[in-house]
Amino acid sequence: MKIQAEMSLYPLRTLTLAELIECFVRHLRQSNLEVEMGTMSSRISGECKDIFHALGSAFEDVAQEGEMVLTVKVSNACPLSEKEDKNSHKANFPVEKGLK
Repeated sequence: MKIQAEMSLYPLRTLTLAELIECFVRHLRQSNLEVEMGTMSSRISGECKDIFHALGSAFEDVAQEGEMVLTVKVSNACPLSEKEDKNSHKANFPVEKGLK
């Protein structure tokens, strides 16, 4: 099943935030998954099992360098890439009868 996850990594008690975040993202990219960096969070798209494996492995790798907090939101309702998302103009949800 294709999913998409949005994640933010927060290295704690360190002055080298960028280095650890870049290491985390580099590890995700080595998993051959689609990774989109943002200013506040990043998104990753792909197969469910591949994403969870990559997130766990990447977190284990950077967590050896110090204390970390990783927040992750996962959705099977929006597994499209940003490029595909921008090209889609149709709402993709059912309309329930009786709602006003």
